[in-house]
Parts: sequence; C-alpha cells; structure tokens
Amino acid sequence: MSVTEDQQLGHPLGVPAQPVSSATAREAINEMLEAGLLDGVMDRVDRDGLALTGAGGFPPELVKAVLERGLAAELTEHLGYEKGDPAGRGSPNSRNGSTPKTLSTEVGEIPLAVPRDRAGSFEPRLVPKGARRAGGLDEMIVSLYAGGMTVRDIQHHLARTLGTELSHETISKITDSVLEEVKAWQARPLEELYPIIYLDALVVKVRDGHQVRNKAAHIAVGVDLDGVKHVLGIWVQACEGAKFWAGVCAELRNRGVRDVLIVCCDCEDDQAPSRAAA
Repeated sequence: MSVTEDQQLGHPLGVPAQPVSSATAREAINEMLEAGLLDGVMDRVDRDGLALTGAGGFPPELVKAVLERGLAAELTEHLGYEKGDPAGRGSPNSRNGSTPKTLSTEVGEIPLAVPRDRAGSFEPRLVPKGARRAGGLDEMIVSLYAGGMTVRDIQHHLARTLGTELSHETISKITDSVLEEVKAWQARPLEELYPIIYLDALVVKVRDGHQVRNKAAHIAVGVDLDGVKHVLGIWVQACEGAKFWAGVCAELRNRGVRDVLIVCCDCEDDQAPSRAAA
C-alpha cells in the first residue's frame, strides 16, 4: 500500500515530507561551495586533523553557531535594537548576559549560551525555555522504538552513535507521548460519504510485552469525493474474520460514515464484512 495524503500531512502514523526544507538546505550548501567557504574546512581536516563527526566535530560546532546566532537575532527582534546601538539607551529592557544550556540533538550534545534580557520577558522560539532536546531527536527515538528496539537498546544506540545520554525514564516519556495523539487520530470524525473504501491487512512487527511479534495490521482506506485517499483507521489483531471486519465497519459508522458505494477487499467469503455491518 502506497503512502497516502494523510501520511504526507503528518498524522501520528505518517512521516511528514519536507521538500522545501531539503531544497533550501541544498541551495545553502551549494552557495557555500561556490563561495569556497568549505575549502578552508577541508584544509583544516587535512592539516590540523579537524574532526567531521563525534564530540568536538565540525557538525556540532556548526549547529551551535547557527543556534546561538539565531537566538541572538530573536533577542534583537524582542528588544527592538541591535547590540551596541545607541537607540537602546534609556530602554526599559536590555540584554543581560546569557544562561548556559546543553541541548541534545541528532548530532550530539550541543552546549549553548542562551541570551537573556533584564525584564525576563524574552521567550525564544528557536530553543524554547525548558527544552533539552531538539525535535528531531524525539522523532528518532520514536522511530527506533517503532522499529522494535527496546528502551535500553535505544539508550545504548544514542550513547554510541551521538554521544547523547538519556535516562530510561526520559526515553519512556518520549515514546509514550505519541500514544495520546495516535488514539485521537484513530477516533477522529470521518466524512459521511466515501465512494470507495479499501479493506486490507499487512504483517508488521508489534511490541508485545518484552517481545516483538509479527501481527496483522488491518487498514481501512477511504477515497473521498475529490479522489483523495485517507487512512480511516488501523487495527492490530492476530487474525481476520467476518466478525472482526463487521466490528471495523461498525466503528466507521459510529465515527460518521453513512454511505459507501464500493468496498474493495481480498477477503474470503466467510471473512468479508456483511452488508448490514457496512
């Protein structure tokens, strides 16, 4: 089954596409290459042994520089004047040094100097107050957990590959945080009419206690009046049958579906949902 529009829009079970960000990043790298800015970096690699990966490597330092520059720009916007600008004299608010903070990211631990203001009203958006992890790290942890790794395996993997040490409790909170979103998505209201609904199942690896087992994920995909496909729901069960599919159809009806013109499935006769249930 192909990736649907629901997945592209970024619902809890999909991976949001980011073509714009990728294109922008590639353009920035190309501009740096054309300007020769990376030639000096490669010279340092050959001459001074500059590390490109791991703690103290070039990527973490680059991320640190970009984040701190962005935070400084946010504070300037908040105060309304540049650092050292005479226009700031007599202002009711001003810069007040910085606070050290360590941010866990996909390239390792990043020590940051987060700027402050005297009034304490500065709320950075780039690295929000209280944030200790970059968003991409949370997504990586959820992805590893969904792939069948245990919390302890994820701990060791992050420490070995990124040098990032997170507690068992922190990783558990991250993996549990998506459960409420998944439940809300599974119970969301649906359209009254879907011209076509596809019912199918595929085998996936599911965590069952301390083990990972193969189970069948039963999927209902609806095509709306504009021809757009939507994943209506996903149900995990050991086996399929007419009673199970009848329950799926009853749930879809309770969530708002009133009419379906065509139901496509590859079930056996004794597994197909009854017309009454649908």
